[in-house]
Amino acid sequence: MISLRARLILAASVILSLFLVVAGYALQTAFYKSAEQSLRENLHGYLNLLLASADFDPQGEIDMPARLLDTKFSLPSSGLYGIIIDATGKPLWKSLSTVGINLPTPQILPAGETHLHTLMYDEEEYMVLSYGVDWYTASDKRPLTFNIITELRPFKTQVYTFRRTLGLWLVGLALALLVTQVAILIWGLRPLHNVRQELLAIDGGKQTRIAGRYPSELRLLTQTINELIDHQHAQQTRYRHALADLAHSLKTPLAVLRGAIAELPASILNKNTLDDQVQRMDHIVAHQLQRAATAGSTAVRQSIALAPLVDKLFAAMAKVYRDKNIRFENTLPDPCRVRVDAGDAMEVLGNLIDNASKWCRQQVRVQAQRQTSSWSICVEDDGPGIAAEQVALILQRGGRIDEAMPGQGIGLAVAHEIISNYASKLQIERSPLGGAAFWLALPLAE
Repeated sequence: MISLRARLILAASVILSLFLVVAGYALQTAFYKSAEQSLRENLHGYLNLLLASADFDPQGEIDMPARLLDTKFSLPSSGLYGIIIDATGKPLWKSLSTVGINLPTPQILPAGETHLHTLMYDEEEYMVLSYGVDWYTASDKRPLTFNIITELRPFKTQVYTFRRTLGLWLVGLALALLVTQVAILIWGLRPLHNVRQELLAIDGGKQTRIAGRYPSELRLLTQTINELIDHQHAQQTRYRHALADLAHSLKTPLAVLRGAIAELPASILNKNTLDDQVQRMDHIVAHQLQRAATAGSTAVRQSIALAPLVDKLFAAMAKVYRDKNIRFENTLPDPCRVRVDAGDAMEVLGNLIDNASKWCRQQVRVQAQRQTSSWSICVEDDGPGIAAEQVALILQRGGRIDEAMPGQGIGLAVAHEIISNYASKLQIERSPLGGAAFWLALPLAE
């Protein structure tokens, strides 16, 4: 999904580009029409100049000044040419600028008619203004056509120069506006970026609430998020305290019951059986208290290192199973950090390591493999292993393979339930050491 900043920049860039294209086209069209209109007006001005300057001498020949007011008519190949023809198309007068130039044939028009057009001749484009008149002399009337011919190359060059200059200015303006626009958007969206960074820090366990100061538009959002986080912490604390109170309340009656059982005569009942059941109830209460207090997949999790935690568990198991002389191997890398609650990690790994220590012969090993967004943790031993058909049984509450071994059969089930809260699964495979290998995935902490 494209980010909000990228959307705004993309939308603004498209709108800006369309605006500049339309503006460029409008300016170019306006300039072209203005330049073309100016060229037409100039041609009519030159035509009026020829009409005002022309005259006939007594011999009936056109008498034109040697130099007209516009010097372009007197400069060879100047690009502006004047030609006067009679009714048969015979040139009666040509401007000095036509010397050595091959021009299109002048047009013959009846008196009073004007014709303005463009044409290609000899790979050159011209604009021609023709005007027909009846010129009266002292003796007769003579039909004449005045032709003003101009090359369009200078006009085209002017238009091209304007287009190129306009294009360069528009591109430069677009880049300047785009950079300014991006800077404004980045500055304007900086509070959203900061909120995102703080939420990532909260999700990564680096902070517990949003601490920055934000504009009024975001203040309600950040306050609401902080209130939700505080409410979650308070609710979890109350939940744990209530369970602790419940456990404490049950321990006293259990202790009294155990003391009363100890005073009963053996002939009345089997004291060992009752004592075992009371002890089992005590363990269940303590275990359910610890399980209920697990954080699970909450919004705010801690970032903890697993290697030191595994070392502590190994040290504890070495004391519990000192008679087995187990060789514990912690191969977790030093930066193996996960985003889980410390109590959850202790509960899960404690159950798995305790189970491995219980069934191993001499070796228990913990290793890890880094994935894209998680650490795959493996707890394995060199014990007898677990058959494939028994995997489902041991993950059930109360499921036990060997009833002779001590325990209540709920440790692995609890570990499996806690891992499920982190969108993971407990997988059981055959270990290279010969026993069982328990694999689980925990979210990676940066």
